[in-house]
Amino acid sequence: MLPLSVLPFPSIEPEIFVLGPYDLNGFVLGPFALRWYALAYIVGILLAWRYMLRLVRNDRLWGGSARPTQLDIDDFVLWGTLGIILGGRLGYVLFYNPAFYLANPAEALAIWDGGMSFHGGFTGTVIAMVLFAWKRGLSVWTLFDLAGCAAPIGLFFGRIANFINSELWGRPSDVPWAVIFPNGGPEPRHPSQLYEAALEGILLFLVLRLLSHRFALLQKRGFLAGAFAFGYGIARSIAEFYRVPDAHIGYLSGFLTMGILLSLPMILAGLAAMIWSARRPVETGTA
Repeated sequence: MLPLSVLPFPSIEPEIFVLGPYDLNGFVLGPFALRWYALAYIVGILLAWRYMLRLVRNDRLWGGSARPTQLDIDDFVLWGTLGIILGGRLGYVLFYNPAFYLANPAEALAIWDGGMSFHGGFTGTVIAMVLFAWKRGLSVWTLFDLAGCAAPIGLFFGRIANFINSELWGRPSDVPWAVIFPNGGPEPRHPSQLYEAALEGILLFLVLRLLSHRFALLQKRGFLAGAFAFGYGIARSIAEFYRVPDAHIGYLSGFLTMGILLSLPMILAGLAAMIWSARRPVETGTA
């Protein structure tokens, strides 16, 4: 049964603007397009970087415990960006559509056409942090904590871009706020991208900010990193009950989707990290 009313899908093109193509004496250059998806990554990374800087500047949050310098955070941005992009794309290729990319290997590089995996980006960023911390002689757990506190910012903008792109939409629904997506058929659907933006972005950010500012848990290395992994895994698993799984994968078994399967290790690892951190004394040595 269709709802009495549905929310109209906003009239927003995936491209913010398109330049070109330009014909330079027979050599065609372009067209060049700036997409909302790319802008979401740019804005998310820049705001996350600024937030991490604010955290390391706030002496009250650290209680004398060691931390990275502002220069360390500035230099880490490039490492983290590469981890997000390379890991996110590789994760999507390996986890979500390996058969297609095995048959069309050149398409694996076409990031501009969409197709990024959070779990792949998470893994890529973890690797980047481990290497960066080793190179700089920093505590990798402190770097994990800072990145975990800032990551929901990027997740929020990424999910909003998914909504604008009319991708990763939800299951058919008769709720009053259901949306008919341009490429989702005639049925009103859950705007699951907005659910994820609220859960993985806004709610998770507020919880982590409460833990870092009200309970000063940046002084307990690893706790906030664990809270992020645990919180994201829970939020993503909840959203999967409203989101349509990728068509070429479907349901793995019963209600189990690839998103839930990949979130389970994060939930367990996050819980273990929080327990481990809570039992350790506050350290004031090298960051």
